[in-house]
Amino acid sequence: MQSKRKSLLESITNTISGLLLSWLTWHLIISPIFNIYPKDTDIILISIIFTILSIVRSYLIRRIFNKIA
Repeated sequence: MQSKRKSLLESITNTISGLLLSWLTWHLIISPIFNIYPKDTDIILISIIFTILSIVRSYLIRRIFNKIA
């Protein structure tokens, strides 16, 4: 059984690695292909919103599965 603290740490680690991968994908692939270059502040704000949602989602799913097992 995983503690709540470890569940949160895993969720944050998973989300940060996904965030870094998405930033690299955006700058190296998506922007050049679609010729979309939003302001850096817009990218940061959108990323923060989705990062918080991802951490909460991942944490809740982990806790649900931990309770079932």
